[in-house]
Amino acid sequence: MEGELKPMDAEQLREYGHKMVDFIADYYKNIENFPVLSQVQPGYLRKLLPETAPAHSETLQDVLEDIQTKILPGVTHWQSPDYFAYFPSNSSVAGFLGEMLSAGINMVGFSWITSPAATELEMIVLDWLAKALKLPDEFLSTGQGGGVIQGTASEAVLVVLLAARDKVLRRVGKDAIGKLVVYCSDQTHSALQKACQIGGIHPENFRMLKAVSCRDYALSPDALSEAVSHDLATGLIPFFFCATIGTTSSTAVDPLPALGKITKSNSMWFHVDAAYAGSACICPEFRHYIDGVEEADSFNMNAHKWFLTNFDCSALWVKDRSALIQSLSTNPEFLKNKASQGNLVVDYKDWQIPLGRRFRSLKLWMVLRLYGLEKLQAYVRNHIELARRFEEHIAQDQRFEIVTPRKFSLVCFRLRPPQSNEDYANKLNHDLLDAVNSTGKLFISHTVLSNRYILRLAVGAPLTEERHILAAWKVFQDEAATLLSKC
Repeated sequence: MEGELKPMDAEQLREYGHKMVDFIADYYKNIENFPVLSQVQPGYLRKLLPETAPAHSETLQDVLEDIQTKILPGVTHWQSPDYFAYFPSNSSVAGFLGEMLSAGINMVGFSWITSPAATELEMIVLDWLAKALKLPDEFLSTGQGGGVIQGTASEAVLVVLLAARDKVLRRVGKDAIGKLVVYCSDQTHSALQKACQIGGIHPENFRMLKAVSCRDYALSPDALSEAVSHDLATGLIPFFFCATIGTTSSTAVDPLPALGKITKSNSMWFHVDAAYAGSACICPEFRHYIDGVEEADSFNMNAHKWFLTNFDCSALWVKDRSALIQSLSTNPEFLKNKASQGNLVVDYKDWQIPLGRRFRSLKLWMVLRLYGLEKLQAYVRNHIELARRFEEHIAQDQRFEIVTPRKFSLVCFRLRPPQSNEDYANKLNHDLLDAVNSTGKLFISHTVLSNRYILRLAVGAPLTEERHILAAWKVFQDEAATLLSKC
């Protein structure tokens, strides 16, 4: 029928696309007017939407009105300048344009032949980023290694764990899987534990080694060495270790050079998770945090966290691509082709869990080109400076204390209790977090370090300015005063 929306029509796409871009632009223009943390109750949306899908088409205007009145109230606004909770998930104009183009082309680039540009651009753009990070040449696609874009850091650690598992089992025999041991700090992201569950590593062979406050929650090499030695003495097989650059709780940095020597001497796969803080390492003054990465077998950072690249875009580099391919490759008849059979190309289907994959390198390529490394460095530095200023306000107020030294753009702090009682202190800070988030003016999160309830303020939203930091500090002061007046 005349006027109905077709599955794909160039002129309708132009018309509707303009309306959607206007809607999104207005959303960003007015984003500060929304409560940062959604204030709805569980199950709110089912009461507002019909029980069945419409039998007949509706207008875009009707849909946009429902988004405005029914969907947006249930959104927690990650791009709000007052969002300080989890590590950021950056959007940008360049990232959005790349995402739009990827959606428009809408191909499924699992092998080179399905769209040669998708594979080759990914190889090139990850070489660019590796060079910006000054990663060892072994991680470049021109050698035996290379980079691949995963959806998340959770996927990245899973695929390298599987590669490491299969590599050692080819040597010791598949029946030895019950002897394989994985090591990490107790500050390591829970994604590693899930990877072990998926990969068949016995739960009792997953070692979370305690990181202590006197080392700012970085893992002690002695702790790893002792654990490995103990397991070897009991007939187990240490095979995988994950270090973190910028832990979730406190942005602790594990000492890569010393840890790398231990893994190398014990023939273990050494993975470095720099999902959050890796972006900062494009700045020369922060690059030292990944000194020792030359000892690693794999390295991961999330460009979608703090690198202005829309979710999802997690960059993973490996030194030995064959380890991934041997573990993850399948070669059914319907996927065979001359280029692949002749080993002339990279087929990224063999570097990941799913077969299908999106043209994600487009948005990373556009971010690197439209901003350039100098602007990206300035972007990161600005957030770190804003976090430093917030930290200064905390340090100048005797009611608060800094819990761990700030390294990047995360500030870990807490309200001091009137009396020396840790249980009461934990409740007080829990109440402060609830009070602050309930205002709708900002959103923060918490962690627990050494049994202490800690508040986390992570600066990283693209629109955050100093005025937002000052406004957030004012909310903390006001809500703390209210709570302390009741003590």
